[in-house]
Amino acid sequence: MLGLAPLPVEGGLYRETWRSHRHWPGNDRTAGTAIFALITDAPDGFSALHRLPTDEVYHYYLGDPLEMLLLHPDGRAERVVLGHDVLAGQHVQYTVPARTWMGSRVLPGEGDDRYALVGTTMAPGFAPEDYEGGDADELAARYPGEAELIRRLVRPDEPVRMPDELTP
Repeated sequence: MLGLAPLPVEGGLYRETWRSHRHWPGNDRTAGTAIFALITDAPDGFSALHRLPTDEVYHYYLGDPLEMLLLHPDGRAERVVLGHDVLAGQHVQYTVPARTWMGSRVLPGEGDDRYALVGTTMAPGFAPEDYEGGDADELAARYPGEAELIRRLVRPDEPVRMPDELTP
């Protein structure tokens, strides 16, 4: 129904919903992009740890709570939950700062086929060369308190870069 396709390297399903026709001042980067992303509880349905050179704004739409692991450049680790229960501390919108390692998974819970439908927005817009995948051993050494979750959120057999051409 949403026209989603597998997101190479990172995981989950996605569809780009907007790409600005304007360019970032001073270069040929598109001014902004937005996507839908579907993260599931399937063994390969998580969003692998990666970082980007710009801020990325997440928007929570539907489904089950989504846990994001954020590994900040200053050595601090943080877990943020996206979901509708704002009174319990969940976020319907959250901005991941530039150069912060991020990965996400649907929180374990009752029922089969758990999922979270989110969106992300970036300015300047996403380009495949922006994506840098995480190395489990390096990240676990730097953030030992999160080593177990780090290992769950890395695909060791995937490249650390996105292909130049993504599925539309």
